[in-house]
Parts: sequence; structure tokens; C-alpha cells
Amino acid sequence: MPALQGKIAVVTGGSSGIGLAAAKRFVKEGAYVFITGRRQVELDKAVAEIGSNVTAVQGDVSNLDDLERLYKEVAMKKGKLDVLFANAGIAEPKPTAAVSAEDYDKTFDINARGVFFAVQKALPLMKDGGSIILTGSGLWQKGVPVYATYGATKAALRSFVRTWTAELAAKGIRANMISPGPVETPILKRQFGENTEAMKERFRAMVPMGRIGKPEEIASAAVFLASDESSYITGIDLPVDGGTVAV
Repeated sequence: MPALQGKIAVVTGGSSGIGLAAAKRFVKEGAYVFITGRRQVELDKAVAEIGSNVTAVQGDVSNLDDLERLYKEVAMKKGKLDVLFANAGIAEPKPTAAVSAEDYDKTFDINARGVFFAVQKALPLMKDGGSIILTGSGLWQKGVPVYATYGATKAALRSFVRTWTAELAAKGIRANMISPGPVETPILKRQFGENTEAMKERFRAMVPMGRIGKPEEIASAAVFLASDESSYITGIDLPVDGGTVAV
């Protein structure tokens, strides 16, 4: 039987990259998936790629009204939620001296505040035994230059997971985090523009396995944490990074 047969899932940031790869795998494994993202054109493309058992709801996770609208759609169409993959996030690398108050607020609003309230507002719909999965990053451990705000938001997610592990255990809801290493997604191009290829070489040099990851490899980890195969796993940060944080 498929690993997620009959489950209802929400994937934030589901229109491209890791989120889209996860949404595809969730559907392949038997789930019905709601994806959300800020750009309607990208959502429409994602729905066409996924093909079936998917609903797209345009919205920004940092906007609480948009989150309310997302979960109203889930409630109306399916009435329950089994899996939340809170994946939406941004990375705008800048040295500390160049980070403005607006830059700081934008990163924390989407990456930390958006995740917190995506989870909070999902809880009334989430069944006992549900699974919450956050997209983290090894950068919360590594202290890489130009990623001060981004790394700090991912450290916040690690703290959220610890708290929710204790807080939601009575309902059998598990909370875990996946921390990808460098992954081949559109975010790389948006971050580095014409310097993308040079940055890829630098990233490869940081990874013991000597390569950049694929979105599908992160999606496989998400399927595992969403499924009953991980029924005794909660509170972890799972690195999927080719060994980057291990050495």
C-alpha cells in the first residue's frame, strides 16, 4: 500500500523546488495535497505538473488572513489534516553590516513567524497521530557568512520542534525538521544571479559527498516523516545534506 494512502496534506511553498517535489511524492504515495505559494502563475504550473489530487491556494504564509483562507479550504474540501509540511521560506544572503531592518523583518516574518502560525492554525484540523514537518537548514549550526538572519530563523524552527514535540505528544502529533544542504532549486538562481555557477562550486566543496542535492531527495525524507514508517520518531532535526553538518 502506498505510504500516505488516504492522508490529507498541506505543503506550504509548494509551487517549486523542494515543496513541489514533496507535493508530487505525497500524491504518488496516495495523499491528497493542498499547496500554497505567493505566485498564482507558479501554482497553476505546479498543479498541472502534479496532475491530480491537488488543490492550490494562493497566499503568503506571513499573512494570517491568507493562512486562515488556506485552512478554511482544507476544512471545506476534506474536513481534516494529517500532514503539514511547513516548507515556505526565503533566503537573501547579505553580510550583517548590509542587513536593513526591512530585510530582517521580511526574513523572520516568512521563515519563522509564517511557520509558527501555519502550524498553530493547522492544529484544529489535525488528527491525532498527525505529522508536522518543517524545512530547516544546516546553516543554523554552521555559522556561514552572509546568512546571519536566515540561519537564525532556522534555529528558531529547531526550537519550535522541541516545544511542539512535548506540547503535542498527548495527541500523538509528531513534529520533526528536515535540514537540507545545498539543493538544486530556483532559489539558488534568485540568490546569486550570474554568480550561481561559482556558488555551486563553493557549495560542492563544502559537501563531503561532493555534489548538490536534488529536491526529490528531500521529498523522500518528507515522505518518511509524514508516514507511519516514522511513527516512533519525533523531535528530530534530520540532516539531508550529503554529510555537511557531520564533519
